[in-house]
Amino acid sequence: MVITVAILGRPNVGKSTLYNRLVGRRTAIVDDTPGVTRDRLEGEASLFELAFRAIDTAGMDEGAPGSLPARLTAQSEAALDEADVGLFVIDAKAGVTALDEKLAVALRGRGKPLILVANKAESDGGALAQAEAWRLQLGEPVPLSAAHNRGLDDLADALRPFMEEPADDAETDVGEPADDVLRLAVVGRPNAGKSSLINRLLGEERLLTGPEPGLTRDAVHLRWRHKGRTFELVDTAGLRRRARIDARSLEKVSTSATIEALKRSAVAVLVLDATQPLERQDQTIADLVVREGRALVLALNKWDLIDEPEPLLKDLRYRLTAELAQVRGVPTVPVSAITGAGQGRLLQAITHQYDRWCRRVSTGELNRWFQAMLEQTPPPMAKGRRIKLRYVTQAKGRPPTFALFGNQLDALPESYLRYLTGGLREAFDFQGVPIRWRLRQSKNPFVG
Repeated sequence: MVITVAILGRPNVGKSTLYNRLVGRRTAIVDDTPGVTRDRLEGEASLFELAFRAIDTAGMDEGAPGSLPARLTAQSEAALDEADVGLFVIDAKAGVTALDEKLAVALRGRGKPLILVANKAESDGGALAQAEAWRLQLGEPVPLSAAHNRGLDDLADALRPFMEEPADDAETDVGEPADDVLRLAVVGRPNAGKSSLINRLLGEERLLTGPEPGLTRDAVHLRWRHKGRTFELVDTAGLRRRARIDARSLEKVSTSATIEALKRSAVAVLVLDATQPLERQDQTIADLVVREGRALVLALNKWDLIDEPEPLLKDLRYRLTAELAQVRGVPTVPVSAITGAGQGRLLQAITHQYDRWCRRVSTGELNRWFQAMLEQTPPPMAKGRRIKLRYVTQAKGRPPTFALFGNQLDALPESYLRYLTGGLREAFDFQGVPIRWRLRQSKNPFVG
């Protein structure tokens, strides 16, 4: 059994840098600004021969009940409750602060083993004195520098006693094939209710929520099983218009992380605020999903606040047909993260879109359909000759990509490709899924 290690401490002591070092990639956003991390990040980590699950947490601080610092601290404490051991990180250069002492008392009271880690110890432990460390009553600190890859052997020595020895007759768990995991990115404008919706699906307050816009900064990956299917949910930062984002700000980094998470996903759920549906930025995000070739589902959140739902839904679907023609037929599901209404229909739409996204059509079926489309509306003329389309085949799925073979394809208008795309959607149930074409020009044997 793989143990879980939670990384805890006050803001800006280097928790995310240590987390990135343990998981082997820059998953958590790192910045000199205190309090960058908001949600718990989880990943498969390794340290020499040790393998474990690591949790990066938000910086812990004092605050009034219900305030953002108090909610962040509660999230960190929940991570320790979930873990087998905690790494309490302090700043070796700054030494032990009054906040470190208060946090150590609170964490010791939760009954989980803790390892004291003195990070930023680039030069013989920095300014940290042994006498200061003993005030925390967590034993001798492990000095290291996560940024400079120093002292990790000592950290491995401290973690080894907590590692479980595998039984000799235990079978090796090779895990699930990657194709069995439905990777789902939840995207949208700030404060549309993305994190609240994921918490409702998970059935727990796993992600930080609140009235403050822009709470989510990292792309948070969460594994979850529902009715025998494994999902990897990715909560992302809200996407604002590019003109409003400072190129040097944390929001710029968060936006990049959101786009990268979208590229790694199969299905994107675009969460719309039902009280302000389908604004210009919503259309921009939908276009981004389509350009990346992901299947799309629209979730109309805050549906419990709508007084006249039927006229609004009818108007919205009409606008979607006109404004998102490239993914005509995209499922639109009214939901409420507060009441849980529409949760079952949303999951059904997600799995249906995923199946459409993965669908393969045989060459025989395609060309019987293709000939019927050519007879119904022949290709246009170009340079006095009719464009010759010979046959079509599916080059790949995920997203569905089709190769079209013929002559004069450089003169084939976009309107005719849209005609073929619409026919594909109707004939083979590709509604709401982006379709790509590859034009394969036949060689002229008389050239040269």
